[in-house]
Amino acid sequence: MLRATWHGHSTVLLELDGVRLLTDPVVRARLLHLRRVVGEADVRTLADVDAVLVSHLHYDHLDIPSLQSLGRSLRVVAPAGARRLLRRSGFDDVAELDVGETLEVGAVTIRATPAEHKGRRSPFAKAATIGFLVEGSARVFFAGDTDLFDGMRAIAPELDLALLPVAGWGPRVPAGHLDPLRAAQALVLLRPRLAVPIHWGTYRRIGLTRDPATLRAPAESFLRHARELAPGVDVRLLPVGGTLELEPGSSALEDAPPGARPEARTTRREE
Repeated sequence: MLRATWHGHSTVLLELDGVRLLTDPVVRARLLHLRRVVGEADVRTLADVDAVLVSHLHYDHLDIPSLQSLGRSLRVVAPAGARRLLRRSGFDDVAELDVGETLEVGAVTIRATPAEHKGRRSPFAKAATIGFLVEGSARVFFAGDTDLFDGMRAIAPELDLALLPVAGWGPRVPAGHLDPLRAAQALVLLRPRLAVPIHWGTYRRIGLTRDPATLRAPAESFLRHARELAPGVDVRLLPVGGTLELEPGSSALEDAPPGARPEARTTRREE
């Protein structure tokens, strides 16, 4: 079974074929000028992962204190150029991947995919920006941060799940990112069976509203655009702590109409 649990922003725990992978872990209540506006992340549920996947070096995707809270013995998979920064921060088990390169972790294969995003952390900390394709009994695409690009058509055939950013932490989504419309347009290129919007409603800049309707608006806008542009894709809006479960064997999932697909089940973590 594939299980994907969204812990807010771009942090997703993927459990596939006995392997536990965690994407871009950011779990702190405060991050520079940002404040977490949803429930506190439970670090205990993120223990004992087989690898952490880091898409790029921006502070809201590579947060060193969040990584350290999970343990310095973590295996970190990161883009080419990130090893020096991570080793200076106490992480010795670092695997760098360039676009197209792969790494085996247990029964799954991790492939670095292209991304259109400038992910430089500082003049002295530079690395590529990548996404990740996780392949086992299911195929999952984690976009990290990216703009729309035509090469999405070639990410993978028969994607089971796409995890796509749809917003940010302020009222504007600049170039190099997916907003709700561009994320829905990405579905047309990617052609996944299911999609979950991420990178919304978790962190807000100081002084901005925390109104729940405002926080949820980007995800709901993505859902509306997806229904219009990619009606064959089943979009699930997860709450923070919510889990999507997908049974292996996708013939019924492929044939069933959106919203009536029995292999996919959404649950919410009990507090």
